[in-house]
Amino acid sequence: MLTMLAQLFRNWWQFAVRGVLAIVFGIVALIWPEPTKVALVLLFAVFALLDGLFTAATGIEAYGAFRQWWALLLEGLTGIVIAVSAFIWPNTAANILLYVIAAWAVLTGVFEIMAAIELRNVIEGESLMILHGVLMVTVGILLFLFPAASAMVLVWAIGIYAITVGIMEMIFAFRLRGLLHKFETIGAISA
Repeated sequence: MLTMLAQLFRNWWQFAVRGVLAIVFGIVALIWPEPTKVALVLLFAVFALLDGLFTAATGIEAYGAFRQWWALLLEGLTGIVIAVSAFIWPNTAANILLYVIAAWAVLTGVFEIMAAIELRNVIEGESLMILHGVLMVTVGILLFLFPAASAMVLVWAIGIYAITVGIMEMIFAFRLRGLLHKFETIGAISA
């Protein structure tokens, strides 16, 4: 159990990077609300690729120390596959992008919830991961239910969502960092 915690605490910065990426993506989406379809696809693809790479790396690093490590790996691989698909077909129609984003949000949200459930008895703040997962699933379902929403509304919704998720990721990262310092101070985890 301590090995799993040590690994998670040491990788606090990966959650912080994910948070910064989400916030930057959200701000860009709000600043330029009328990008072309191709620009939106590529912007989303970059975000999903980077997020997927960091999440997959976290899952791989957690192998053997975290029983549900594969949920993080699958979350990351899902993001990578979606990103590569968006790079290959950048001229995809707006509603196809909408469904791609919706599928990504639902799948990664489910995997995030699964990982959080595994951590619920181990650390404080896992409720942020659950909230993040529920938010992702909810956004994904809403995008599936209302595909005719205008591109402007979609861009604003994605921007606000990304900033919100980024803030939650940053809070979680710094909670992990604080726990790392606490455990290093008492000698439970070596630096």
